[in-house]
Amino acid sequence: MTSAAEFTGVTQSYGDTVAVENLNLQIAEGKLTTLLGPSGCGKTTTLRMLAGYITPSAGTITINGADATRLPPEKRNLGMVFQSYALFPHLTVAENVGFGLKLRKVPAAQRRTQVLANLDLVGLAHLADRKPKALSGGQQQRVALARAIAISPSLLLLDEPLSNLDARLRVQMRSEIRRIQSETGLTVVLVTHDQEEALEMSDVMVVMRAGKVMQTGAPATVFSAPANRFVADFLGYENFLTQPDGTLLTVRPEHLLVGRPDAAPVGGLNLPARVVDSVYRGVDNIVTLRATDAAGGDVHLISTTRRDTLTSDRDGVRPGDLVLAQARDHEIVHLAA
Repeated sequence: MTSAAEFTGVTQSYGDTVAVENLNLQIAEGKLTTLLGPSGCGKTTTLRMLAGYITPSAGTITINGADATRLPPEKRNLGMVFQSYALFPHLTVAENVGFGLKLRKVPAAQRRTQVLANLDLVGLAHLADRKPKALSGGQQQRVALARAIAISPSLLLLDEPLSNLDARLRVQMRSEIRRIQSETGLTVVLVTHDQEEALEMSDVMVVMRAGKVMQTGAPATVFSAPANRFVADFLGYENFLTQPDGTLLTVRPEHLLVGRPDAAPVGGLNLPARVVDSVYRGVDNIVTLRATDAAGGDVHLISTTRRDTLTSDRDGVRPGDLVLAQARDHEIVHLAA
């Protein structure tokens, strides 16, 4: 796998605070890589170091094989879309998209052709003469994307670009960004705190915590085999059971079945439990359980299974009921102590 960029031993500190610690990471060429994690995990600092807005305290950053650690942003040939889009309000859509080309002294006729081609790519060629204030949030985001792509960047950097959009537009723009990346073959690095966004859009996910990489891999791999409890918890594994040897088992809520106490055992987890709460949501129920794990610890478990899989009783289960919490072997993830 060819690397478009690489971090080697990169650390960024602010006084006694370490934002990124000894980061070793390869950004695969022609792929969409997401930096995923909670606020303060170092993902935005990592992106800004790649963009050249922050110089690392230690380590090396290479872009296309060349040392770019102390190269200023304008010398890196990178496109960037900010959370706020940062469009120029006094310029038209076409002028915004062509701004970087104008700085590079691209001739006017060629610039106009490239601008319209990039606006066509994002479906906004018909709005070329509008001002940003006349556009919706989704349209402004597309203009920001077109502007970043217009300069034919080595990498396209996206800093939480969907966070200001409503839920429907966020889902729509996920597929749009994915389509644009696929059609252009651009190397894209996306910062997000939204695990659904990362799972849907990524070729490679990089899960970060407290300035360190917790796990890197394809979305399906990270999702099905989280490396540790932090990654599992962040990706929605709510049920954690300690084993006698100190290791953990975890099961996603949608994989935890709730059956009668005399239900036939399955190959995997069969744990007697008591219902604490059961909430109807139409398609499924959220059932909260209390049980004792194999290490003798008191645990709370969450099941979000469809009503017709909860129990043979169509009315479901009620608080106080004794039940059997079950999960099949292939739906259980084993984590290190």
